[in-house]
Amino acid sequence: MDALAELSLEELGNIQVTSVSKRAERLSDAAAPVFVISNEDIRRAGVTSLPEALRLAPNLEVARITSYSYSISARGFNNAAGNKLQVLIDGRILYTPLFSGVFWDTPDVMLEDVERIEVISGPGATLWGTNAVNGVINVITRRASATQGALVSVSAGDFERTSAVRVGGQAGTAAYRIYGKFFERDATLRVGGASQHDGWNRGEVGFRADWGTAESGFTLQGAAYRGVLDTARPEDLRTFGTHLAAHWARPLASGGSVRVNAYFDRTDRDIPGSIRERLKVHHVEFLHNVAGIEGHNLVWGISHRGADDRVTNAPRIAFLPAQRTLSWSSIFAQDEIALRGDALKFIGGIRVAHNSYTGIEVLPTMRLAWKPSASQLAWVALTRAVRTPSRIDRELFSPDQPPFAVAGGPDFRSEIANVLEVGYRSQPTPRISYSVAVFHQDYDHLRTFELSPTGVAFIANGMEGTSTGIEAWGTVQVTRNWRLSAGATLLDMDLRLKAGSADFTGIRAAGNDPEQQWVVRSSWNLPWRMELDASVRHVGLLPDPKVPAYTAVDARLGWRPNERFELSLTGQNLLDARHVEFGSGPAASDIEREFRVGAKWSF
Repeated sequence: MDALAELSLEELGNIQVTSVSKRAERLSDAAAPVFVISNEDIRRAGVTSLPEALRLAPNLEVARITSYSYSISARGFNNAAGNKLQVLIDGRILYTPLFSGVFWDTPDVMLEDVERIEVISGPGATLWGTNAVNGVINVITRRASATQGALVSVSAGDFERTSAVRVGGQAGTAAYRIYGKFFERDATLRVGGASQHDGWNRGEVGFRADWGTAESGFTLQGAAYRGVLDTARPEDLRTFGTHLAAHWARPLASGGSVRVNAYFDRTDRDIPGSIRERLKVHHVEFLHNVAGIEGHNLVWGISHRGADDRVTNAPRIAFLPAQRTLSWSSIFAQDEIALRGDALKFIGGIRVAHNSYTGIEVLPTMRLAWKPSASQLAWVALTRAVRTPSRIDRELFSPDQPPFAVAGGPDFRSEIANVLEVGYRSQPTPRISYSVAVFHQDYDHLRTFELSPTGVAFIANGMEGTSTGIEAWGTVQVTRNWRLSAGATLLDMDLRLKAGSADFTGIRAAGNDPEQQWVVRSSWNLPWRMELDASVRHVGLLPDPKVPAYTAVDARLGWRPNERFELSLTGQNLLDARHVEFGSGPAASDIEREFRVGAKWSF
């Protein structure tokens, strides 16, 4: 109960993050706009799913489309098939090669086991590869040694019911945990009042085992899940998946370290009236942190990811060829060079990547970080990132036999972003900390839908443009037991069709983004071991298709009579009975006000 009061802002700045440089460093030293969602943030928000937890990051756009689908992005290009955001759970890449985005009904994690979520806005392609164009979300779970004993968690409300069980223990020199979780959600209602037929349920079982420590040890983890999504058809949409991941780390006598990460991931997705996909992915990465070179902090690595994608086509939509083997291989290096001790550093890096569609892509980055004092950090960065073609860009056909109305994009090339960023992070007093970043992103070869002289549609690179914006967030420790935090983004998108483009969808197909959004959160420890948390978030108008601006209030009241038991009451969207977050017209889903009670026991 006292964790909020005892963890000072200075200690929060000392949180170790790994996503910025692929090595542990203090958050206050990370020369990038990174926001950390802690386990305590997630618990006190009362959220029950990963997409809802991501609303805590002010540098993300999160919009619920239906009961199970979300539109999530950073720095624009938000749509249901967003493809410029790299999302990982414990190093496992979640995007599908079908469209380079994430099916948000597929990834899940027991939120009680999350250590932190590191959200980087802006490109991270040098370290994280292609598709890390507008941001990186890295979900990091706790080691098994931190989740010993048993935990039971249940919640029930007028829209959703959840339950989860976890057991942790020791087996010889290994710490382990096993877990199972299940939830079900009701269908949303359309604007006109009819059912959207999008209710769903999902169950998952998984495990993690750790030998040694994070710096010198071995980790094995895996999970299997099954989901059933209601549709308006007699058949349900069904998803199934399994994954197995291994991580090995060793320190070197020189003071450096080596790490090997590998995983296998299988997902099956059956969409009634449309395609069925069977996807198998394998990935291996070797990482070497080099020490012993005075004035340098060098990390380099090699990685390979392969995918076997098999699609059962439908009469109206097809991927040709139906079976495709794809690969992504790369070598990368990044060096942090001390120019004036710890006060001034130059960070330069490059990744040379190869993919099955466009061959070799070069992804460089340059950063200059200035630390005038222990509580201040300023940086400027110039980075190149690409979004490589996916199957939908090259191999989408409709219908599945000629003559085609849509005939893929055989010449589709990578989308390019060149990004300039200036940032500043400070803690001027022990009670106040904040971060500000200004960015300008120049895009080329963005996706368009063109018409050939014969009237056949094809996919091309006929759009270009820029996005310019500001991201800012900060925290104030008002009293020992009361903390306020706030964040905001301003975004100006200027997209245009190139000369000669005959795109028939317009720039609206690239994304639908608010020009401004903001959030204010309050966390307050009350007497008698009570907790009161509330947030007010505002999302501006989505211009095309038009979705009105809305302001939402979420609140949670919790009671922890001891460290092993917790009761909570959570309300979401309290300000209005319903609102639309994405989509337009009578078919859009109304996101309704929701109440939920929850209980957790640990023993």
